[in-house]
Amino acid sequence: MNIFEDKIILITGGSGTIGSHLVETLLTKYSPKIIRIYSRDETKQYILSRKLNKYSKKLRFLIGDVRDKERLNRAMKNVNIVFHLAALKHVGACEYNPFEAIKTNIIGLQNMIEVSIDNNIEKFIFTSTDKAATPSNAMGVTKLLGEKLVTAANYYKGKAKTIFYSVRFGNVLGSRGSLIPLIENQIKNNLPITITHSDMTRYIMGIHTAIELILESLEIAQGGEVFVLKMEAVKIIDLINILINFFAQKYNKVIEKIHIEEIGMFAGEKLYEELFSVEESERTYEIDNMYIIIPQITEVSTKIDLKKYPNLKKLDRSKPFNTNSEPLLSKEKIREFLIKNKIQ
Repeated sequence: MNIFEDKIILITGGSGTIGSHLVETLLTKYSPKIIRIYSRDETKQYILSRKLNKYSKKLRFLIGDVRDKERLNRAMKNVNIVFHLAALKHVGACEYNPFEAIKTNIIGLQNMIEVSIDNNIEKFIFTSTDKAATPSNAMGVTKLLGEKLVTAANYYKGKAKTIFYSVRFGNVLGSRGSLIPLIENQIKNNLPITITHSDMTRYIMGIHTAIELILESLEIAQGGEVFVLKMEAVKIIDLINILINFFAQKYNKVIEKIHIEEIGMFAGEKLYEELFSVEESERTYEIDNMYIIIPQITEVSTKIDLKKYPNLKKLDRSKPFNTNSEPLLSKEKIREFLIKNKIQ
């Protein structure tokens, strides 16, 4: 079923790494009427417009900030589906500039919710992060509150038909500002490879997997849920060693001369990540490739029909749901993961 056929779609942060891949996927595999790409970066918008030039009749590039509610309201006219990807995502930047994170990740999101209700949008997808589970940094806190704003919107939306829900990502490998381009740059420029803590572990996913999560959840979301992909867990030092081997060959560097330097954890950084909190696990279900966290607000959760989710079962809480307890990928499996996701 083509749920995007003849639809007008708005993507905030649509010129970013995940946003631009989402735009390309929608254009090549579906048949939307128009995609509106809303972001602050005119340079990235220009680059994306050149790349997708043959689809120019279906694309609209809108410069704007989610903090500007009036601009958002104009951009939202006649839109059917909203993908909200725009955010301040870097832990360190949010830790040192927490109120800026609030203005974008919370106030900006609330602006998005309100103009979506005013324009009677069909579906609203908010992209969150596993850092929202038991958050210990400003970015994670804003994302958790963002999820709660999105869930609550289903309660007070009135006569609007909008279905609001969230998806949680792990670390999207290959995205702008992530570990892989950092390691590549360090090796290319003969810099020491930096790691903040040798025991650090993370959940990982590829860009295309992230997009699949968004699109699959869109078909089954009923309102208020948080969807979490079942992801692989890795020890960061193992991932770095695989990347060193790959990029050393690519740039003709001597592996023995590449030095790994442990520099200490950044402000707000966690040693391990969680898919959901212990409290959330009590109301979490699973399907084949995703977990579904049912909202705590009774007025929202009672409207959810669990029978509509395919192959649903209650979460087995005896299994680990954090990278401190999960079985970690071996180096060989990490290499296979990178190749499968076209990162190597």
